[in-house]
Amino acid sequence: MAIKDILVHLDAAPASAARLDFAADLALRHAAHLVGLHVIDILLPVFAGAEIGGGAVMAEMITQMEADAVVAARPVEAAFRERLRRDELSGEWRQVSGSLPSQLALHGRYADLVVMGQAEPDSPSPAGSAAVQAALFESGRPVLLLPHSGAPHRLGRRALVAWNARREAARAVHDALPLFAGMREVIVLTVAPELGMNGHGEQPGADIAAHLARHGLKVTVRLAPGSDVAAGEVLLNEAADLGADLLVMGGYGHSRFREFVLGGVTRTVLKQMTLPVLMSH
Repeated sequence: MAIKDILVHLDAAPASAARLDFAADLALRHAAHLVGLHVIDILLPVFAGAEIGGGAVMAEMITQMEADAVVAARPVEAAFRERLRRDELSGEWRQVSGSLPSQLALHGRYADLVVMGQAEPDSPSPAGSAAVQAALFESGRPVLLLPHSGAPHRLGRRALVAWNARREAARAVHDALPLFAGMREVIVLTVAPELGMNGHGEQPGADIAAHLARHGLKVTVRLAPGSDVAAGEVLLNEAADLGADLLVMGGYGHSRFREFVLGGVTRTVLKQMTLPVLMSH
């Protein structure tokens, strides 16, 4: 599958500039249409209506917050449009109001790839984490997440695939194929693999490595033994030791009362990631 539509979430946070650089470079490489999505999501503090003057005061507060958000979005939009002009990219700016998670899931369905940032670990708002989960579990599209600090401005040349022989991992590998095309090396990593026909086979990682090699990629396989360290930490440690520029993995979770609860490995990587991570569910 070729990447022809890229959606990048942009906001007024400092890390947004790196996301724009990264997404614009991808769009340039793949001759893709770039959509900059900015969501005005007004999160009101919880007050008792009587204490703040009732509905009229609440309405005035919402109007002012929306106006401030529109003003704050102007330099973000200007930077996006200037990037389109400078790189001669096809693209469009979308500024919408509503819930950030639901808007990301909705607009993400019409893109080949969603680029967004890791949730800020110290943010008091749950919107960032909920947005990542909505994009991952509700858009039906691969999500490429950039770390909140130290994010690169372009994709590198070495990818690490977290392979556990499950459906989500197979989906992630398929979704990453256009990105692998420019890689010098793709490393398939299995952590404490289960042998046998219902697991990884007699040679863990060999089947997926052969599949990738048929796409003309240089592929190596690494096996990581089980340890007291959680699998998510093993993945991130291996990525650092190998100098990986991209981690590709399935995104795991299970539904609980209409909400997705992240699996342990997925949660660890999302919280501690230090490199771009492509996840698919």
